[in-house]
Amino acid sequence: MPEFDVIVLGTGLKECVLSGLMSVNGKKVLHMDSNPYYGGECASISPLEELYKRFQVSAPSKSMGSGKDWNVDLIPKFLLANGQLVKMLLYTEVTRYLDFKVIEGSFVYKGGKIHKVPCTETETHNSDLMGMFDKRRFRKFMSFIMNFEENDPRTYHDMDPHRTTMRDVFRHFDLGDDVMEFTGHALALHISDDYLEQPCLMTIQRIKLYSESLARYSLSPYLYPLFGLGELPQGFIRLSAVYRNRYLLNRRVDEILMEDGRVAAVRSVGEVFRCKQLICDPSYAPERVKKAGRVIRVICLLNHPIKNTHDANSCQIIIPQTHLNRKSDIYICLLSFAHNVAAEGKYMAVVSTMVETCNPEKEVQPGLALLEPILEKFVSVSNLLIPMDDGRRSQIFISRSYDHTTHLETETDDILDLYRRVTGSEFILRDPSDE
Repeated sequence: MPEFDVIVLGTGLKECVLSGLMSVNGKKVLHMDSNPYYGGECASISPLEELYKRFQVSAPSKSMGSGKDWNVDLIPKFLLANGQLVKMLLYTEVTRYLDFKVIEGSFVYKGGKIHKVPCTETETHNSDLMGMFDKRRFRKFMSFIMNFEENDPRTYHDMDPHRTTMRDVFRHFDLGDDVMEFTGHALALHISDDYLEQPCLMTIQRIKLYSESLARYSLSPYLYPLFGLGELPQGFIRLSAVYRNRYLLNRRVDEILMEDGRVAAVRSVGEVFRCKQLICDPSYAPERVKKAGRVIRVICLLNHPIKNTHDANSCQIIIPQTHLNRKSDIYICLLSFAHNVAAEGKYMAVVSTMVETCNPEKEVQPGLALLEPILEKFVSVSNLLIPMDDGRRSQIFISRSYDHTTHLETETDDILDLYRRVTGSEFILRDPSDE
């Protein structure tokens, strides 16, 4: 009977990254997926005809170009150029199988208009998100952030990063609600305002990460793989071959076998594979997860860039919750032929948010309105599932469903948390440039 250190079920992004990290750490890994395609919930759909079939829409018109020029990600999410996930990809060396391209813009919606998220001195000076006095204060605030060093109390401005709340930091710099809003949601990428009452260290680090990522490419802090996120699982499959680990696609998983309350094996099509630990997405352990909300995503196909984004071929727009009297922001991400995910001259946008009413489609209307005219749209509402426990007793470690954001920061937190629970230690990222 084959024995493995770790069995990974599902080929979603998180499962693939963890499988790769385990392989690099010398573990014997078996990776299985009951689907005939890679990517699980966050698969890339190609050709375009497949997307229409999946949503039971009649075939695409000829004007959409060649179907095989499309790679439509069901859940597109951008990577922060200096973020943990990029470092993990470098650590596993899966980057040798991938090509990334920078996203052309990062915007926030306010007062009926789309505004570029200011980060640099020049952008702050030209920004119509703030009045003249706020600009001066914001520059001082950003200077404080960029000079902040956790190990150097001289950079604290008499504020204890472990005790002072972020709200107090904004007060210290005399910044108003408008500035707080775009800073918290479009720079620190928080998904709610809870952070305002929490110690400021995390938010300072997040704004710093955003700014450092932006400094790398200047257009925006975000990267995206050419041909879509679906390239990542493919890269990890090639990586696992290097480590002589096994991948089984299109393999039904019949049962997770337990002994004394711990995982012992997985039964699949008459075969039993033993393991010490199991990592999986929520679909493989429905009795071990609970619903924490619902996410609506609308995939829109367009033949034009989004208005007022300087004709960007790719961008992110955040509509902060307070504008709409909502609890969650609305996110828009735009991709196009420039990232090889659409036919020449075509664009693909996804509008997403957490569902708060019994009419989810009406909730994303403010986002859809910015995309008009829309050639075709595909609506999906899915449950946001989270594990009921940390998995330490059962040694079954379950990832969370993908949330409504259009960046991978929350998903990276989940990967790091899973890694900590599986291995019992933090994932220490060596910076390749240090070696």
